[in-house]
Amino acid sequence: MSDDYRYIDPDYTYTDPRTGVLRNIAGATDHDALTFIEVVSTTKRTNELKANPIKAEGSSTLFAIHRHLFQDVYEWAGERRTVEISKGGKQFFPISHFDTALAYVDGLIAEYRRIDDADKRRLSRRLAEILDSVNFLHPFREGNGRTQREFLRLLALEKGWKLNLNPIDDAEAYKRYMDGTIDGDIDLLAATICEFMDKV
Repeated sequence: MSDDYRYIDPDYTYTDPRTGVLRNIAGATDHDALTFIEVVSTTKRTNELKANPIKAEGSSTLFAIHRHLFQDVYEWAGERRTVEISKGGKQFFPISHFDTALAYVDGLIAEYRRIDDADKRRLSRRLAEILDSVNFLHPFREGNGRTQREFLRLLALEKGWKLNLNPIDDAEAYKRYMDGTIDGDIDLLAATICEFMDKV
């Protein structure tokens, strides 16, 4: 499947029509410069969340996480997207039905919380289902992957587990995570999550 995203945004809600670059607080007009700004800023903000984790209340916490991670980069940080997105010809969830999707995610989280804290396999499976649903929802114009990985880390943490789906020294693990989210492969996601969950 192609890695190319497509956006239906005739009014240039998010991008500069001249450069095609996402409008950003720093005023960067080059894709590489914006990527650098994003990486530096979100790394700092991710470390803050690791040092002081917030409580995952439910799907609403996705928006709090995104707001924290991207507060220095985009004025719309923490706001649900207002454009349709597809990747490789596969459309993500339509914005007209976001409330239904978020309610579904909240139901999955409620089920997750009823699982015994020590049942690693069942926890991993439910986290995989939450991840797959949040990824299909793709609630933000940019920054979905970073937000959902932090969201899963917080959910695992409340059950007494550490989870890192983007280990810097394991490109294969990240590839499995990406393949699982792109293909909606819950079995692959569950196995990957289970492998990278360790007791706190």
